[in-house]
Amino acid sequence: MKYFVLLAGYGELPAWDDLTAEEQEAQMAQLGAFYEACAARPGVEMLSQAPLGDGSMATTLRTRGGEVIITDGPFAEAAEQIGGFYLLDAPDLDTVIELCKVLPAYDIDIRPVLEEG
Repeated sequence: MKYFVLLAGYGELPAWDDLTAEEQEAQMAQLGAFYEACAARPGVEMLSQAPLGDGSMATTLRTRGGEVIITDGPFAEAAEQIGGFYLLDAPDLDTVIELCKVLPAYDIDIRPVLEEG
C-alpha cells in the first residue's frame, strides 16, 4: 500500500532558520537516516520525496460561490509550516509509523494513498 507522509509542522523543533549550522546538519543526517531505514526495510520503497517551500511561497485556490479565488500564502493561517513529503510503498501503517520515528520530531501526517478503480 502507498502512504503519503507529510512533514506538517516543526513540532518540538525550532524553525529551520533559527537552527545553527550544526543543528541543521544534524537534522539533515536524521533525514538521511530515514531514507536509509526505508531502503533497508524489506517491502518498503520510497517512491518520491521533496522539501517544500515555506508558506510565504504558497498559492491557494478556493472556490466560493462557483468563483475561483486565488490568494498568496498558505491555505490556513497557522503557525505550522509544511516542510516536505515522502511517498512510501510499505506493507502496512505500523511499518510507516515505526520508520517515521527515525525523522526529527516534526508533526507528521500519514495518509494512505487511495487506489483508483
